[in-house]
Amino acid sequence: MTKERLITGKTKLLGVIGHPVEHSLSPAMHNAAIAHLGLDYVYLPFPIAPHNLEIAIAGFAAIDVVGFSVTIPHKQAIITLLSEITPIAQAIGAVNTVSRQNNQWVGTNTDIEGFIAPLQTTYKQDWSQKVAVILGNGGAARAVVAGCHQLGFAKIHVVGRNVQRLQEFGNSWNNSPISENLEVHQWEELPKLIPQANLLVNTTPIGMYPKVNESPLSVKEIANLPKGAIAYDLIYIPKPTQFLEQAEKQGAIAIDGLEMLVQQGVAALKIWLQQETVPVEVMRQALQKHLGLG
Repeated sequence: MTKERLITGKTKLLGVIGHPVEHSLSPAMHNAAIAHLGLDYVYLPFPIAPHNLEIAIAGFAAIDVVGFSVTIPHKQAIITLLSEITPIAQAIGAVNTVSRQNNQWVGTNTDIEGFIAPLQTTYKQDWSQKVAVILGNGGAARAVVAGCHQLGFAKIHVVGRNVQRLQEFGNSWNNSPISENLEVHQWEELPKLIPQANLLVNTTPIGMYPKVNESPLSVKEIANLPKGAIAYDLIYIPKPTQFLEQAEKQGAIAIDGLEMLVQQGVAALKIWLQQETVPVEVMRQALQKHLGLG
């Protein structure tokens, strides 16, 4: 039985900002880690409407908040309110983690680390001859593209439905080395891409509640996924999604978004606590318990 943690005037503050934010799983994960480490910190959800963002961040500085996570809809808007953002956050054009350093706000993005963690450890291989196919071209796809580039993929194909958004997505990488390996495609081109995919990633919301019986791909399309390829869905509920279930039937390896959520949280906590090790397993179990999976 752990002794009850008392929150006092000395307790250091961490949190997550979003609108809405009550569905965030971060407090369960981070508070479990903090309790396990026996630290005098607390991680709170802060619902902040977009028009209050600037004043809220100033308030956080005034009350010595150590750092905070950033979720929808603030990931881009926060950038102009920060003193510094890391090159990785710059490349993605979004910030999900902010820390207080030398009385200034510094923003980074740990989604890349979260995404690539299982591909660097559990499913480690030489990616330099491999092909990634990414479904969707929204904000999440940006982190996945940057992650695939970091892993050294030979080819990164991004597939989307909206031609204009797809072109904008492709053009946005023009000044980056990533553009050399990146190609964007309309959805109709998928049948020729799937047989080449060593990694197939779903960054779309299709398959998520309430559309749990849907998949971004038809059974016929996914049938051409090579055996032994990795299918990665950023969605973590339901477990497994239709997409991953179909992929596994084809002999693919399935990874869901829960591990990405854990690992981006791990990377953020290391920044805030300025320490190299945090209790990953405690964080993973807290999430699984919270979601009724463990």
